[in-house]
Amino acid sequence: MRFKTSVRNIQTFTKFTASLTSIGKVSWVRLDNDHARFTIIPERGSQVWAQLSIDEVFEDYTIQSASENNTINLELPLPPLQRALKSAINASSASLRLTKKDGIPLLSLTIITNTISAGNSANGVLNSHNQDPFGEDAFREESLDVSAGRDRETIVTQDIPIRVLTAESVEGIHEPRVREPDVHLLLPSLTQLKAISERFTRLASATSNATATGLSSSVNVPKLELSANMYGSLKLSIATDALNISSLWTGLSNPELDPSQVEGGAEGLENHPSTKLKASGPDAWATVRIDGRDWGRVLSVGRMGGRVIACWYSRLYPKYTSLTII
Repeated sequence: MRFKTSVRNIQTFTKFTASLTSIGKVSWVRLDNDHARFTIIPERGSQVWAQLSIDEVFEDYTIQSASENNTINLELPLPPLQRALKSAINASSASLRLTKKDGIPLLSLTIITNTISAGNSANGVLNSHNQDPFGEDAFREESLDVSAGRDRETIVTQDIPIRVLTAESVEGIHEPRVREPDVHLLLPSLTQLKAISERFTRLASATSNATATGLSSSVNVPKLELSANMYGSLKLSIATDALNISSLWTGLSNPELDPSQVEGGAEGLENHPSTKLKASGPDAWATVRIDGRDWGRVLSVGRMGGRVIACWYSRLYPKYTSLTII
């Protein structure tokens, strides 16, 4: 079993792992010839099923195993990986490899940094024609020779303990398969959406705690309601006995579906749930109720940049929404 690669885009990979770490601390990583898949399945809260194309982040990629498509399954602690990658932000190069020390499997991150050490190139030389050591012309001025600096290479390797998983232990783990979504919508700025969501959650939590005098301290914070329609509108709201607040976005985009990607082609598109909801008019909304704190962690993917499409599955039980970064 072999795995070794250079990290071509360190900044993107660092942001990616930081987003994953905000949701879970341990990830199942599935590496093969074409993709790197990261899966987080916590006991409670949102799941993550993320896939990176090898060419997006890595180069000089080498993988070899006895499994089909050279698949390697790892259990990877995310915080140590994130800390290691943060130290590599300004590195001239970085590489990952699977290794073992004292019988313990490790994912080793090696970073190389180049710094310029200053040479003794600027000297004050005493002018022998002037006998006064403190006079105006005691020292002859010279220009600074910057080229005298020397490149200094520093190599640092950080080892992250991991577990190598057997194919049998993960063969029963599959991404949830659901029906087609009721609404698909291009979200506004995730930074703005996250800030408003967290403000709503704090307000609801404060009012809930204020009205829970004499009750258990573990008060259930009301859930956020996230609603969208097929006319480019998004509504975020929360309600308690003491408040009822909402925020509305309009003029957003509902991406057109490609009939070739829909089961049944053009006929399937006509019967698609989003097509039917759009036919019901702008007053037809799909709504899901979500935990505000969990939603805030999910929105941390905003640090990745790019556009994010959200899908609403409001006719399922339990209702849920999914995010796709494009």
